[in-house]
Amino acid sequence: MASLIDRTRIDQIITFVKSLNINSHRLHEMIISENLESIQNFNEALTHSSGNKKINYEKLEFFGDAVLRLAASNFIEENYTHMSVGDRSELRSLIVSDEWLTQLGKKIDVEKFIIKGPKALSDENATDTIIGEATEAVIGALYKCFNSIKEVNLWLDEFWIKDSEAFLKAPYKFNAKSALQEWCQRKGFDLPEYKIMEVSKIHGDPKRFSCEIYINGSKKAYAFGQSHKKAEKNAASILIEQFIAR
Repeated sequence: MASLIDRTRIDQIITFVKSLNINSHRLHEMIISENLESIQNFNEALTHSSGNKKINYEKLEFFGDAVLRLAASNFIEENYTHMSVGDRSELRSLIVSDEWLTQLGKKIDVEKFIIKGPKALSDENATDTIIGEATEAVIGALYKCFNSIKEVNLWLDEFWIKDSEAFLKAPYKFNAKSALQEWCQRKGFDLPEYKIMEVSKIHGDPKRFSCEIYINGSKKAYAFGQSHKKAEKNAASILIEQFIAR
């Protein structure tokens, strides 16, 4: 399968791997030797199914999901020794979320290296999803190159150190629905009721769905989102910000 990769593509992958700036002697040796098996792993991770139905990132994305959770668990164990299991679980959910993966993918400019077919290239609404999925596949590819989690943590810990501090300072900004539920429980109120309505049929429309939040039967917030989940999160964020500001 490695023979299917031409010189131009090999150079692209080498450029991408170098740009990750991972301080690993093993990775440096892989780049210098242009190990074809490793290059194939990254090529697969950076190929959308629209670009190649047989060799694409779907399997590595699935694999990368488990690798990501293990690496995040290692990071939390190393840096937040005294954190409770519940708090560890909540922090991990934030630093392995789809949203976080998409943000990471944009930081490393992964989209520039993804092979996509005409259909995916013309679907701007799918861009963020593809960026997040490919980034997760890259994590899987990195592990697969060495059968080791070390290189993954060497890469991701740098991002997690900063992001975890931000999450822990203002967790309600990143998990507004949980924060709102906890607030209601502390106040003795009923749990928030979310009412969703589809207002647009356009896929990817940021105002496709509207969400109203009711507490004890009273409407408290209203927001839009391109999905049910996003609309609920946006409305919860507005409401919890109001409560925090009081």
